[in-house]
Amino acid sequence: MHPLPPGTTERRRLFAAEAGSSRPDLALLCLLIGAEADPSLDGPGIATTRRLLDRLAEQAVRGHRHRHTDDPRSWAAVLAELLGERCGFRGRPGDYQRLDSALLHQVLRRRRGLPILLSVVWMEVARRAGAPVHGVALPGHFVVGFGPRDEQVLADPFGGGRILARADVELLVAAATGGPLAASMLCPAGPLDVVGRILDTIRAWAAARPERTDVALWAVELALLLPAPPPRLHYERAQLLVQRGDFAIGARALDSYADDIARRDPATADRARWQAAGARAMLN
Repeated sequence: MHPLPPGTTERRRLFAAEAGSSRPDLALLCLLIGAEADPSLDGPGIATTRRLLDRLAEQAVRGHRHRHTDDPRSWAAVLAELLGERCGFRGRPGDYQRLDSALLHQVLRRRRGLPILLSVVWMEVARRAGAPVHGVALPGHFVVGFGPRDEQVLADPFGGGRILARADVELLVAAATGGPLAASMLCPAGPLDVVGRILDTIRAWAAARPERTDVALWAVELALLLPAPPPRLHYERAQLLVQRGDFAIGARALDSYADDIARRDPATADRARWQAAGARAMLN
């Protein structure tokens, strides 16, 4: 992570500090993403949203006590009954077209969202309830897993908590990649993996909407606050600044990116410097 630039907001400082901590708080990071899109989501609003997750977890604990078993499938059934059936958390095709489907506070309010955000709700509720839960970043479709790898039970929050047999997982992977399921696809996804994928999703949403460069810019700037971001994100940010008419700042960002990569990729560095010169010409 590069040093934070001057003028960084306190909210982004908190995001960077949490992302760099030894045990990143997934819910907090997701809510800070939401606050970028919705400035009305302030500190008290974030605290209220976290308390909602706590209350859902209390209900999950009560539901689990009645089952008299602690196996992974039991936990998956408890969460499906509570979140999928009683609370109505699930997804539908139209959710992919909405930015608020990628914002945790809005998903909790609407009880609709993308697979990865619905999975965050499941993971955060289950974790608070004491369940052995983790995310599983299947290609094109995020799900949750319960239990260790050799006893893993997978559930699909987007489908209301449907338990996935191996054949179901293979179909999901084949639909996304055209290839077979690989064992590596079933590895648990850490909090920063989840946050990075959410920001990638938001950037893809914005890229399909040229009028929403504002969303693309804050999404890439948050991604740059994660540990070890890909260098090309700096180039993407610089291009967005130029697109938005911030020619001087964008040109400086392009020059900085060129300096960073000049030794290993001189051709790309030269192209970035040429683009920086073009951006400065727009100032005249």
